[in-house]
Amino acid sequence: MMIEPIHNLAHELRLFGIHGSAERRCQQAFAENLHPSELLRLVLEDERDRRKEMTAKRLATRAKFRTNAAMEDWDFSAKRNLTKAKFKELALLNFYYLKQNLIIVGKTGLGKTHLAISIGKKLCAEGITTAFYSTNLFLEEVQSEKAAGRYLKMIARLKKINVLIFDDFALRRYTHEEANVIIDLLEERYQSASSIIRSQVSPAGWRDLFDDSVISEAICDRLVNPSQIVELDGDSYRKNIKSIDTRKTS
Repeated sequence: MMIEPIHNLAHELRLFGIHGSAERRCQQAFAENLHPSELLRLVLEDERDRRKEMTAKRLATRAKFRTNAAMEDWDFSAKRNLTKAKFKELALLNFYYLKQNLIIVGKTGLGKTHLAISIGKKLCAEGITTAFYSTNLFLEEVQSEKAAGRYLKMIARLKKINVLIFDDFALRRYTHEEANVIIDLLEERYQSASSIIRSQVSPAGWRDLFDDSVISEAICDRLVNPSQIVELDGDSYRKNIKSIDTRKTS
């Protein structure tokens, strides 16, 4: 079987998926007596799948996720008010395709960040640009960009990202300047991109975190309308894991 010329041509054309699968697919074609068009379809699918995989890895790296959480690692044995049906719906990314925000609320230790990051990775796997931010660190970064005269460029860059994930939103009150940053960003992205908001505070409590009632109302309105809200509830999953680990080592 003359595989080397195929490998050379695939490498020259940067068809690395075909480069990696050509020999295996040719062996399969001989063994299963495949039609040439079927063989061509298979190697093209291999190329497509590899490109999709590499794009997903690149997007996940750029997103700067805090952990390696994945949707398949979600533990349904822990009762957290998230049904399998709702979980599967989230995995379909309908909120994104409907240009909605996704709000994940619940007390500490229930897996809110895990869920947000795992959905973020699913978005990357589908070729959807995503960025993960700790809300407080994000606002500090904005201040640095403002001081350097790059604020408008930063907002323009963030506008182009399909989904922004804000972790630990509403942990504290926000200054008037910070509130203006938030509303600037939301206005630029409204009904054209989505955000995932991870918070210990339900949306009803967000209005009290801003001094200006008008800006507060605008921020809450643009985050909640339209949105899907996932309210996790139950015992702390993190504490349960720690107690199990303690028992194992004792």
